[in-house]
Amino acid sequence: MKIAVISPNVNNLQEMGRVLGTYSHSATLIEGGKSRMRIVAEQEQPDLMLVEGMCCDPAELAQVEYVTTHHPSIAVILLCATHTPEFLINSMRAGVREVLPSPVTPAALEAAVSRIAAKRIGGPARTLGRILAFMPCKGGSGATFLATNLGCQLAQTKSVLLIDLNLQFGEALSFVHDGEPASTLADVARDIGRLDASFLTASTVKVAPNYSILAAPEEPSQAMELKPEHIDAILNLAVAQYDFILLDVGRTLDGLAIKALDRADRIFPVLQAGLPYLRNASKLLTIFKSLGYPMNKVELIINRFEKSNEIGIDRMQRSLGPVTLHTVPNSYKEVNASINHGDPMIDMARSNAVTKNLAAFALSLSPREDENRGFLGRLFRRA
Repeated sequence: MKIAVISPNVNNLQEMGRVLGTYSHSATLIEGGKSRMRIVAEQEQPDLMLVEGMCCDPAELAQVEYVTTHHPSIAVILLCATHTPEFLINSMRAGVREVLPSPVTPAALEAAVSRIAAKRIGGPARTLGRILAFMPCKGGSGATFLATNLGCQLAQTKSVLLIDLNLQFGEALSFVHDGEPASTLADVARDIGRLDASFLTASTVKVAPNYSILAAPEEPSQAMELKPEHIDAILNLAVAQYDFILLDVGRTLDGLAIKALDRADRIFPVLQAGLPYLRNASKLLTIFKSLGYPMNKVELIINRFEKSNEIGIDRMQRSLGPVTLHTVPNSYKEVNASINHGDPMIDMARSNAVTKNLAAFALSLSPREDENRGFLGRLFRRA
């Protein structure tokens, strides 16, 4: 069970951490007061939150009620030096599980944590969003086009966030939207201490009712401000807010990109049916193997595929080994028009083969639509 402990008293905080450690509980210790509850809930996503320092003022319970309402899977225990019967009643109405005396004794703390843990056994698991990473094996592969347009398809039934991690030359937003971002990934990193659901939403561009994009930095120099821990914090929050998080990753495999790929549930390198693409794809697969990624985490997408290609599926499979290959058909004219106009394929050419292919791909990724995979899954051809 993941526990977060918040207290303005450093000594009490350390003592609670020591007690929890003695009973083999793992806890994150946060120095501060009730104002930290919202950010901790959204960044850490704990199973249990212990909050010390509340007084008898019912107005203070607004912070508690926000957490219990917006994060019902988080159990909240308050630790109060003094309290009244009215405060206890209002606390329970706000969703608090228990109110303990402060400072709390080791026995009382362990008993309360054990009660919460016992209630969680057999309860439904919290469903978190899936992280899908797209990256080009070579420039011009079409990874950004596929990521942005797949996002449009997924957003027909799911909530989607696309994060543009091509930090030097990212332009994912322009593929499906003609506006300028008010904030970028660099702005979020600069104010990472403010990160919560509202801040993240305000930093994105809403390109469709269920589809938002967090744009890459506008200036390449701003990319230097981003660190792997920033990406980790953003993804921790995003998986609790969205059904799918799509990462448009550049070709540079630095520490930040590797952190993003580590977090991904699935990685989709994108290539075309050409020898330079095959060579780079083989190098990527070797790197992924050295990083310890399991075989089922990586699936290659062959973009602009035609049966008449000089290099066919069989040759690519022999060259790349036992890895799953997907194909997306060639429709250069329509795809190029979509990119130039900044309009998604689903709006410009709904009956196009590429649009139908991505629709079937989205359907295969959507757990709610599993029963339809047998028919529509064939539209997204697998080699």
